[in-house]
Amino acid sequence: MSFDPTTLPDVSGLTVGILGGTGPQGRGLAYRFARAGQKVRIGSRSSERGAQAAAELAKMPGVVSGLVNGEHVTGGDNAYACGADVVIVAVPWEGHGELLSSLAEHLAGKIVVDCVNPLGFDKQGPYVLPVPEGSAAEQAAALLPDSRVCAAFHHVSAVLLIAPEVAAMDLDVLVLGDDREAVAVVQALAGRIDGMRGLHAGRLRNASQVEGMTANLIAINKRYKAHAGVRITDV
Repeated sequence: MSFDPTTLPDVSGLTVGILGGTGPQGRGLAYRFARAGQKVRIGSRSSERGAQAAAELAKMPGVVSGLVNGEHVTGGDNAYACGADVVIVAVPWEGHGELLSSLAEHLAGKIVVDCVNPLGFDKQGPYVLPVPEGSAAEQAAALLPDSRVCAAFHHVSAVLLIAPEVAAMDLDVLVLGDDREAVAVVQALAGRIDGMRGLHAGRLRNASQVEGMTANLIAINKRYKAHAGVRITDV
C-alpha cells in the first residue's frame, strides 16, 4: 500500500508546543511549523528566554501572524509549552528524564513527540548511549504514563530548519508509536512542513534504532560537508 497523505487527519488547527524551543532543533522546528501555519508555543527553562525566542521567530520570513491574540508564535517556560495540543520534546539528552518527570502532570492526556537522540561524543565521533528503558522515547513513555508518546523528527537538520532561504525540507520523518491515532496526527504534522512526509515506522519499542541512526548521519555530514536527511523509497 502506497503512502496516501489524504488518509491522515486535518491538523491545521492544532497548536504545537516545543519543550526546549530555544535550542537549535527546537527553534528550527518551531520556525517550520509557524511557516506552515500552525500555532506554536515555545518553551524554555526561562519564561523570558521563551518569550524572546518567540518574538524573534514571529518576525522571520514566511511566518503567519495574527492568529493568537495578535501573535502566531508565543513563548514562556516549558510548562507554558505544555498547554499546546501536541508537545515536542527537543531538549538535550542530559536533562531529558528530569524535565519530563517534572512536567508529567502538565503533559497528561497530550500527544508527546520525543525527538531526543541519546548520543555521546569522543575523539572518534558520535556514538549511541545506552538507555535503561531502551530509548529516549521509551523513557518518555515510562515517565509519562498518562500521555500518548510518539517518536519522530530525529533526522532533521537544525541548520536547514532555521534557514529562511530553504523553501522545502527534502526528507521523510519516521514516526513510531503504539497509539495509531496519535501516530497519524504526528505524521500529518510532519506533512504540514513543505517537502516532508511523515511515515509510520513501527512501534515505540523500535525507537532506539531510529535515535541511534543519528550518529551515522552526523558521520555522513562530517565526511561530505552536508546536512543529510532520510528518504524512504518505494512508498
